[in-house]
Amino acid sequence: MPKCSGLRADMSISLAKLLRLGPVARLSIGLVSVALALVLAAELILDALPGQASGERQMRQRYAENLAVTIAPLIEADNEALLGRILQQVVTRGGDILSTAVRRSDGTLLAERGDHALHWIAPEAGRSTDNHVRVPLNAGRTHWGDLEISFAPAGPRSVADWLRQPTVLVVVLLATLGLLLFYAYLRRALQYLDPSAVVPDRVRKAYDALGDGLLVLDQDGRIVLANRAFRKLHRDADNELQGRKASELEWLDAAMSKRDPPGAPWDEVLREQGAVADERLSISQADGGSIETVVGCSPIMDGSGRLRGCMVTFDDVSELQRTNEQLHQTMSELEASRSQIRAQNDELRLLATRDPMTGCVNRRALFENAGDLFEHAAKQGGDLCCVMTDIDYFKRFNDKYGHAVGDQVIQAVARTLLRVTRGSDVVCRYGGEEFCVILPNTSSEQAMQIAEKLRASIEESASAALRTIRVERITSSFGVASIVQGAADLEELIVQADNALYKAKEDGRNRVSLWQAPAG
Repeated sequence: MPKCSGLRADMSISLAKLLRLGPVARLSIGLVSVALALVLAAELILDALPGQASGERQMRQRYAENLAVTIAPLIEADNEALLGRILQQVVTRGGDILSTAVRRSDGTLLAERGDHALHWIAPEAGRSTDNHVRVPLNAGRTHWGDLEISFAPAGPRSVADWLRQPTVLVVVLLATLGLLLFYAYLRRALQYLDPSAVVPDRVRKAYDALGDGLLVLDQDGRIVLANRAFRKLHRDADNELQGRKASELEWLDAAMSKRDPPGAPWDEVLREQGAVADERLSISQADGGSIETVVGCSPIMDGSGRLRGCMVTFDDVSELQRTNEQLHQTMSELEASRSQIRAQNDELRLLATRDPMTGCVNRRALFENAGDLFEHAAKQGGDLCCVMTDIDYFKRFNDKYGHAVGDQVIQAVARTLLRVTRGSDVVCRYGGEEFCVILPNTSSEQAMQIAEKLRASIEESASAALRTIRVERITSSFGVASIVQGAADLEELIVQADNALYKAKEDGRNRVSLWQAPAG
């Protein structure tokens, strides 16, 4: 029981002390209030900021969807070799991609690269997660299967990644808000001080607790008070400062001479009685370095509105500046990474639209590009022709010299077609040894001339292009069809040119034939 009475007595004494707050206690409570306000503001701001993980997840999802669009035609064409190469390049060059696979709807794997069984964790309910992305692949309206990609865990893995987090940016914002609130509070508090009087020791201790450098000047610019943080700005600042003019400090005057215009900002405040904020000041050090500060000046007025002096704050932002430089470097690295991803996407699109053996466009790219040309010509009433060509007696090359030489024959013909045709023409390896050439803005007479030129070039130079082996003369037959002959779409125009090609073969091969509509 006596112990409880003693405890109540101690609490009463403490409460009485709190009720008799002196200047130092009131200033301490004000500083704590500002700190608590900053913490509450930080919580509100952090809730409003978008998370970096969300942006990373969206970027991964878009990357996976682009890859799915790229490989879908390869799956439909049953081109597992090219599909495997593309998946390998994705894992090799993807950076944070651990593995990737194409899985049929029945659960069997069509192709995989990387240790997919180790890295892949199937998401619940089929939904993608941050590190495991699944994109459905459809055949028509039917779900055929899925593209699965396993990414390395998202989130900061280094100091540079940590600096990109929203929390770091919020700290910078809080520092700015804190400076404004702290500055406003001190200006209000200094209204109760007499700059010309001797500063009480309890006030000095209160200002020494501040993190920012602080000078209190009288009407003549003489130093009344300099706190501990100010005395740390330069090795000569620890000398006796009381009563000296701030402009007489050589190290401080040298820093002020770099301003534009040169001069001390507090002289302007004492002259015009207006506040000055956000003045950059670089204070050179004896070791050759410098301390970067932001200077703010505010007049001190008494209760009658008369100028009594000036308060000057020095906010050390050296670490903040170094952090900003690191942030700029990090942003540059991020932009370089994005450029690399765009380049990889362009390479994937090129692999998906080109025949790997000849460099000609594939059938999918033909119908995408030439389909637009056909529709434009049909609407505008322009000319457009299709040329179908096939290597004569190609089976003989395979049977006599082997399939490797047969592939060289196809490549030699493709090189000739690409060399002789115009830049606006579309050259496609239509299948096997058959090629399709779309000639925009070309009449049937011009198309016949171009086809004849192609035929002659193949006959003259294709055989000589095979440097590893001598083969018999390589020739090709050509069929030409024009849009003006009534084709309803690109597919029909290709069929007409193909029929003309068969006519050229029936007439003896190594010739050009123009499609003619059947009589009647």
